[in-house]
Amino acid sequence: MLDVSALLFAILVVVAIYALFIAGLYLAGRKTDARALARLVPDCIVLGKRLLGDSRVPLRNKVALGLLVLYLAMPFDLVPDFIPVVGYLDDAALVLLVLRSLVRRSGPELLREHWPGSGRGLQLLLRLTYSPGGWRTT
Repeated sequence: MLDVSALLFAILVVVAIYALFIAGLYLAGRKTDARALARLVPDCIVLGKRLLGDSRVPLRNKVALGLLVLYLAMPFDLVPDFIPVVGYLDDAALVLLVLRSLVRRSGPELLREHWPGSGRGLQLLLRLTYSPGGWRTT
């Protein structure tokens, strides 16, 4: 049986670490980066919803997006989310793999068109998923 109070505590710890990281960026004078990072997760959720509704997104990528959403919503992961920072690395890696596959197949224009957030957040996402010169395989 899952202990609800332990889960809530773990969520609070992760949120606190995330907030401290954003506050650190803000205090270091990187206000634009702090805002973009704070909005990245909610913006990616909206992006996924918009991409699922776009008829130009290939069925294969829609299935991958749908499976990704299901995986992210599951209470258990390959690496449990209650482990601070490391617990979300598997989630982040899967998000990047799915978006990278979509960008390779459809191009970065779809992400640009559907991105609800700031230009800095889009820059970060494209840097992680798109390489205009091609991806290195070595």
